[in-house]
Amino acid sequence: MTDRRLVGHLRTLALVAAGGFAGANARYGVAVVLAGLPTGLVGTLAANVAGCVLLGFLLSLEDGAVSRRARLAVGTGFLSSFTTYSTFAVDTATSPPALALANVGANYALGFAGVALGRLLAREVSA
Repeated sequence: MTDRRLVGHLRTLALVAAGGFAGANARYGVAVVLAGLPTGLVGTLAANVAGCVLLGFLLSLEDGAVSRRARLAVGTGFLSSFTTYSTFAVDTATSPPALALANVGANYALGFAGVALGRLLAREVSA
């Protein structure tokens, strides 16, 4: 690997790491803000749906509207840390069956709806 390629890989890692750091802290902020609610499921659902809207928006923008570096930092770094599949899985597995089923349904239905909303918003911005 050439020095130039190595530097490029290190830059990519740094962008993803910086985005991941910010996303993880934002996710913690959501948990703190929603801590008074009766279940942690709400915070996980809120973060996952918001992340779906934002990722749908980001990835649906016209080519060139957002740089490759910004997509890496925001999409791969920030949003991957902000949304949380592992917490969703644990919350679901440790919930009573009816609540677990509702949680799965809500995360998937609202997640897909969030992506659709993000895509629609990106088309509006790009028009």
